[in-house]
Parts: sequence; structure tokens; C-alpha cells
Amino acid sequence: MENVIIMGAAGRDFHNFNVYFRNNPRYRVICFTATQIPDIDGRQYPPELAGPLYPNGISINSDEHLMDLVRDHQVDLVAFSYSDVSHIEVMHKASQVTAAGADFIIIGAPYTMLQSSKKVVSVCAVRTGCGKSQVSRHLAQVLQATGIPVVTVRHPMPYGDLTLQIVQRFASYDDFARHACTIEEREEYEPVVDMGGVVYAGVDYERVLRQAETEAEVIIWDGGNNDTPFFRPDVHVVVLDPHRIGHETTYHPGETNLLMADIAVINKVDSANPADVEALRATITRNNPAARIVLADSEIRVEHGEVMAGSRVLVVEDGPTVTHGGMKFGAGTIAARRHGAAEMVDPRRFLVGSLIETFKTYPEIGRVLPAMGYGPHQIKDLEATINSCPCDLVVSATPVDLSRLVTIDKPLLRVRYSYRDHGEPTLGEKVRELLGV
Repeated sequence: MENVIIMGAAGRDFHNFNVYFRNNPRYRVICFTATQIPDIDGRQYPPELAGPLYPNGISINSDEHLMDLVRDHQVDLVAFSYSDVSHIEVMHKASQVTAAGADFIIIGAPYTMLQSSKKVVSVCAVRTGCGKSQVSRHLAQVLQATGIPVVTVRHPMPYGDLTLQIVQRFASYDDFARHACTIEEREEYEPVVDMGGVVYAGVDYERVLRQAETEAEVIIWDGGNNDTPFFRPDVHVVVLDPHRIGHETTYHPGETNLLMADIAVINKVDSANPADVEALRATITRNNPAARIVLADSEIRVEHGEVMAGSRVLVVEDGPTVTHGGMKFGAGTIAARRHGAAEMVDPRRFLVGSLIETFKTYPEIGRVLPAMGYGPHQIKDLEATINSCPCDLVVSATPVDLSRLVTIDKPLLRVRYSYRDHGEPTLGEKVRELLGV
């Protein structure tokens, strides 16, 4: 029997355990390690999910202690199981593991894909913040317009009590309250529910898939970060970002997605340098010549955007995009520039509580405030930071309605963004062609 550690961030790691290690007597999983997401270490993967080989569950420890854990528990194998990490950083982790005396593996993407009885369209990306969720929402609308029942299944974000999150279904705002969703969860679920859709998530994706199949003919896999899909896709759509040229081949497992893509969507063409768009097109053709290439705009919409002209604004951006996604700006920054804001107020002098640590961890964030809200204390820190900043108005580009979650003592302007085809061929045409519908 081999002793195993699974390195993760409360998502891919749990899935890899469920489908690869859980009922396999060859392996004994000693623990998970956790990184990227605050406050997920120190928990336990519960017996209800771990299965009969683990009657006491499995501990979740900080990634900082990786080498000690390998040595102390005589670990034979460490399985790297999280996403949006540079190739260099992956190899740094591999060096730590092998120096401590264990083998280091990345499980092949197909081994972890569950087979569905229904058609599956996966929407993934090469980095966090490319715009995959707006793409998945667009495809849901395209397919629903043809009369096909569609359900979205979202990559896991199990930040609470795992025993209560085994299978989750969201079809109303009451569901968000019932499941005590974080800001990060609501950012993904709210837009789907707002357009009348149903979205599933959870921890055990075999059970999630089987329940989703009962109400859909097509399942759209809405990926997280730049991870590969948990379900075997009939059509694999991968979104790329011309604002981050080169990242498509230097981040794990985004490059894997690019190499597997049936359709490669170059998003944000409307705000990108045309030379970067063409460079990205050349990279796709060189690495995956069979992929169909589609160009798209990330259409930014702001009601009463004219009030930004001459104003001092605090820009709140999508949290994961500007933290581990590495983007220095998002839709809020673009909107502020387009509408003539006089100044983007730097929030760094006014940070409260956990946000101080966030900016230490991600010093490249700059003059925007990430909408961090992985738990109630972070939401309170976000609220206090916003209210401490001296500005005329708050420009919120997180997909969630921030005013539902925090009390802000300044005017708030929402920035919304959605998918738009940038010429021919359209994404809907290509997906329907490959699906045969």
C-alpha cells in the first residue's frame, strides 16, 4: 500500500480523491494539503465523503508544511491537484516533494472525467479571468433557444460544511441563502439564476452529474480557474485572453486545455491590441491546429456610466481574477477609463483585516480592490475597506450584486459584461455543428 498526499485548493483535489483514490486499496491517503483559498486548511474531508476505507475522514493541512508531511508520514506519492499555477511553480513543488523522498504525479485529465448519459459541452480556460462563465451562459441561452433543456454544472467551490455541500442545486436567490454562499460562489451562480437557468455544484461530482442528468439533455460544464473538466465533453470549448499573451502555454493546466480544445475562443477582442489577437491566433494554430478559432468581445455595460466622468472612483474587481489569476485590471478598470473617471482611488492605504494579507500575498494587484468574500469575516473586511476609501462612488465589476451582501455608504455603480460574437463564425454555430443539434 502506498501512502499518498493530495495537494489541492478545495476542488480538484476532492474530485481526484473521489474518482481515483477513494475506493482503491492500493493507496492510503494521509491528508490533503491546501493553498490559494484562505481558511480551508485545518478542516477535515468527512467520513461521509471519504468512504469506508477512511472511517475517521481525512485531514486538510496547510501547503506550507508539505515537506515535513512527506517525511513524517513516509509518503510514497504526492498528487498535484489544483489549478492556475505557473509551470515553474509546479516544478518548484515537484522539487520539494522529490527532495523529501516521494514521487510527484499529475493525474492525466481523461482519468478524472466522468461519463455522462447526456451531451456535455465543457467551457474551460487557459487562465482565471478569461471570461469562461460569460461564454458558458451564452451557450446555455443559444441551446435553450432551440428548445433543448440545459443545465449548468459549475466547478466546485466547497468552502463551508462539506457534508452539506455534497450536491447543490441553485435556481433562486433563496438557494444562495440556504447554502450560505460566499461572494465567490455567488459570482458564478447569480448570473445563471438571473437569466432563468439552473446551476449545480457540490463535492461529489458523480452524484452531481446523475442529478443534473434528470433535468437536462445538454449539460454545460462551467470550469473553474483554468482547470480541466470533470465530465468527459462532447465539445470542449477553451477561452483565451489576449491581455495575457504567453500565459496560454506557461500555466498548468491551462496549456492542457489548449491542447485538448475543439473550439478556441479568443475573448476580449474589443479591448485588446489587434497584434496580440493575431499572435494568440498563431499560438493556437501552432499548438492545436485542429481547433476551430472563434473571436469574441467581452461587452461591458454600465447604466448611467456618465456619472464617472471627473469622479474619484474605487474600482472593485472580481476577486479570483486579480489575485491568483494575475490580472492587474478587469472590467471595472476598463469602464472607469472609458467613462472618464478622474482618478482610481488606491485602496491599499485603507485595507482592513484579511485584505491586508491578501495584498501581501498578491502585491501585483495595484489600484483595484478584489471582491474577497470567502467567509463572513472577509465580507465584513471588504465592507469596512470600501467604506474607508475616500471616493465619490464605487464601481463594482464583480458579477454578484454587492449591495445585497454589504452596506456601502457611497453610491454604487454596477459594471456588467457579457459574451458577444466578434464576426463569423459564431460560437453558437460551431458548438451546434459539433453537437449535431
